[in-house]
Amino acid sequence: MEPLKIAKGTDTPEIILDAQNNLFSVSGRSYPEDTREFFTPVLNWIDRYVQSPNHETLFVFQLQYFNSSSYKPIFDILTKLESVKEKGKAAKINWQYKKGDRDMREAGEEFAELCPSIEFLFNEL
Repeated sequence: MEPLKIAKGTDTPEIILDAQNNLFSVSGRSYPEDTREFFTPVLNWIDRYVQSPNHETLFVFQLQYFNSSSYKPIFDILTKLESVKEKGKAAKINWQYKKGDRDMREAGEEFAELCPSIEFLFNEL
């Protein structure tokens, strides 16, 4: 499966989806002008990945900020990763946030409650 790499933009996060090297990350700030257009290739890639996932998937989120329109695609990524677990494979989320950023910590905790079949690890940086 070909990796998907999207460079960080002014209002878009860096995204690395590389199954061969077991690298999965979303980092930076997410408030794209057209959220649907930006995240469609990401969600399509994940749809293909979950058909034949790695034995273990560790997905890193290191977001400094995301707007309300980015919430849905982030949630969609997480729910798609729940199907990895259904295939008998391991799926974990490493939710990283800046020291003292309670809002981002709470956002991760909310996602963890909404996706109980995925293990969330919380790391303050």
